[in-house]
Amino acid sequence: FVSRNCNVPHSLGLITLLTDFGDQDSFVASMKGVILTINPQASFVDLSHQVTPHSVEEAAYVLNSCYRYFPEGTVHVAVVDPGVGSARRPLLVTTASYYFLGPDNGLFSYILKDEDDVEVREIENQQYRLKSVGHTFDGRDLFAPSAAWLSKGVPASSFGQVIHDPIRFSIIEPSRRGNRL
Repeated sequence: FVSRNCNVPHSLGLITLLTDFGDQDSFVASMKGVILTINPQASFVDLSHQVTPHSVEEAAYVLNSCYRYFPEGTVHVAVVDPGVGSARRPLLVTTASYYFLGPDNGLFSYILKDEDDVEVREIENQQYRLKSVGHTFDGRDLFAPSAAWLSKGVPASSFGQVIHDPIRFSIIEPSRRGNRL
């Protein structure tokens, strides 16, 4: 992984959401409310809120299966985080065409593997977070406001320092050996 000075995409105000929250409560709605408070022109696509709880690998697969079919400049928010409230870093990943926001837990392993021009930043700037009353809803208090500010054109460089060691999980690729896969 080499961080480069990416050709930063221009945000369209389109934000996708991928979580393991389900749809039986107010969690996803509160994230959308935060985003719309900051950027009333934002639009949403729900990728899924039915990821198996805490399954980072499943969420990474779902995100990888569809992110590239969205218009350039889309902000993808993925919050599947068994370590919420821990010391894990919140990330902003910028590629030549997209933004990705989520926890540093391997969720962006496919993007880091497949994209050529990638920059990863830790979200450190308090200006782009809500004043949180707790430490357990980073989707609403950290990732939603960051996505909203990105969708309004705030540059990725405003969010924090570039990091070079995001967490990745191993990706097993099939291989052919003679007649066998």
